[in-house]
Amino acid sequence: MTIASSSPPSRLPTGGATEARSRTGTRQGVSGEDRGDGRLAALFIAPALLGFLVFLLWPTLQGIYLSFTRFNLLTPAEWVGLDNYVRMVNDPIFWDSLWVTVEYVVINIGVQTVAALAIAVLLQRLTQSAMLRGIVLTPYLMSNVVAGLVWLWILDTQLGIGNEIISGLGVDRIPFLADETWAIPTIALINVWRHVGYTALLLFAGLQAIPGDMYEAARVDGASEWRMFWRITMPLLRPVLAVVLIMTVIGSFQVFDTVAVTTAGGPANATNVLQYYIYSSAFGRFQFGYASAMSVALLVVLSAITILQYRLTRAGRTDLG
Repeated sequence: MTIASSSPPSRLPTGGATEARSRTGTRQGVSGEDRGDGRLAALFIAPALLGFLVFLLWPTLQGIYLSFTRFNLLTPAEWVGLDNYVRMVNDPIFWDSLWVTVEYVVINIGVQTVAALAIAVLLQRLTQSAMLRGIVLTPYLMSNVVAGLVWLWILDTQLGIGNEIISGLGVDRIPFLADETWAIPTIALINVWRHVGYTALLLFAGLQAIPGDMYEAARVDGASEWRMFWRITMPLLRPVLAVVLIMTVIGSFQVFDTVAVTTAGGPANATNVLQYYIYSSAFGRFQFGYASAMSVALLVVLSAITILQYRLTRAGRTDLG
C-alpha cells in the first residue's frame, strides 16, 4: 500500500512583503526628511555664510594681497614683494606701537579677568538675581565711543568731575589721559569698566554648569570657601575661562575706538596702539600697502597667541565627568 504524502507549498508570511515595503518606505521617508532638514539648515546658514565671505574672508585675502603692493587709492596697486614687511621690521614706531599694545593687553586682561571672576563667583554664591545681572551688564550696552567720551569728560584735568573730587580731597589733579605714564592704564581701566560685566556673565554661565552637590560634599568634609574655590571652582571652570581669555585677548589687541576718541595716540605716541597706527598709516598717509602688511602681522600674532592659549589652557577638555 502506497501512502501519498503531500507537503504544503512553502509560502512567505502574508505580512512579510508588506513589512519589507513598510521598512523601505520608512527609510525613504527618513532620507527625504533629512534632505529637507539639510535644505532648511542651508537656508538659515546662507546669510551668515554670505556675510562671512563678503565681509571677512574676501577683505582678508584682499589685505594679504595689498600687503605685497604699494597702493594709495589714487593709482593702481604696484607689486613690491616683501618691501612692506622689510620696512615694518625696521620701523621703530611699529615696534613701539606693538609694545604699547602689549602693555594695554596685560593691564586690561589682568584686571578684567580677576574682577570678572570675583563678580561671577559672588553672583553664583550669594545671589542669582536677574535684576542684579542686568545692572552688572549695563556698561556693556554702551558703545566704546560713548564710554570713551564720557570718561574723557569725567577725567578731564581742569573740568572733569573726577579731578574735581580728587582736588576736593586735597590731592593734586591727575592728568589721566594727558600724561605718558597714566594714559595707557587709564584707557585699559575704561575698557575694563565697560567689558567686565559681560565677561562676568560668561563666567557665571560656566559656574552654573558645575554640579552643586560637589560643594555640598566639600562642606560636609569641612572645606572652606577659599579651598572650594581653588579645588572645585577653578578646575571645573577652566574650559570656560580659557575660551573667555582667548576672546578677551583677541579683542584687547584690536583696541582702537577708545584711543581714537580720547587721546588720538598721544601724548607723544604713548597710546599709539597698533590698530591706531595701522589706521593712521592707511587713512592718514594713504599707505594702504604698508598698513595691510602690519594688519597681516597682527593676524599672525593673534593666531599664534590663540593657538598657544588653547593648548596651554586645554580649552577643549573638561574635568567634569
